[in-house]
Amino acid sequence: MPNIKNRRLRIKKGIRKKLEGTTARPRLTVFKSNKAIYVQVIDDSKGHTLLASSSKDLSKEGGVSLTISKTVGQKVAEKALAGGIKEIVFDRNGYLYHGNIKALAEGAREGGLKF
Repeated sequence: MPNIKNRRLRIKKGIRKKLEGTTARPRLTVFKSNKAIYVQVIDDSKGHTLLASSSKDLSKEGGVSLTISKTVGQKVAEKALAGGIKEIVFDRNGYLYHGNIKALAEGAREGGLKF
């Protein structure tokens, strides 16, 4: 049985071949652990992280829930709009698009980001 981490890394490489964040449309990438969910907005042409947000910024203890993920999505959208970013490329980072990843994306869309 293949390792789940290796499977995710293989999927991640396939996704990253197709996606690239530019100055006009930076890449929003997601990383989740059992305790937190992290989001970065990256300009790949310059190799810089423009902004970041995580569930640790919310000062809530415990694991990650759908409401926390949605709130993180709204927070990153708020920061991005303040920085002049309106459109992004969504990089799910090898995770399946359901649960916390989907809630984060919906929160970012509700916050005003387009992707």
